[in-house]
Amino acid sequence: MDYVISGLPLHVLVVHGTVVVVPVAAVCTVLSIVWPAARRRLGIVTPLIALVALITVPITQQSGEWLMQRVDTTPAITTHSNLGGTLLPWVTGVFIVAIAQWLWFRYGTTQADGVRRKLGTAGIRIAAAIAVVLVLVLCGGTVIRVVEIGEAGSRAVWEGSFNSGTRD
Repeated sequence: MDYVISGLPLHVLVVHGTVVVVPVAAVCTVLSIVWPAARRRLGIVTPLIALVALITVPITQQSGEWLMQRVDTTPAITTHSNLGGTLLPWVTGVFIVAIAQWLWFRYGTTQADGVRRKLGTAGIRIAAAIAVVLVLVLCGGTVIRVVEIGEAGSRAVWEGSFNSGTRD
């Protein structure tokens, strides 16, 4: 496949969408798990955004691999590429959590009553706290990974390629 649109490599175009949609999916997932009002307002939007993120990541990775074969390979590009290859499992986790929490809060009310009876009030609070901590770690780790990948990509493209002073 040719990863070029209007003479520009697809990677430089889709990477911006990925850099936006992945953190938005992570933030919406966190909001949906910890804030009932946000969960009601976001509804199906949270798993849909997470699905878009899940779709954009492989496209971004494949277009980046295509581009890497057509540019001079430097240590910075290799670092960026290696980091980029680690994002899909994180985004997959965000998608799974986003869809699971939406399904649970949308359709799991009858199961929730049974779980409440089995665990009791204290057990439910502990289970909820554990779930929130796990979601925070997953979503926070995903956003941190996006920042690391983006920072490495920016360095690969821009480091040493501009003058910090003005041209007179």
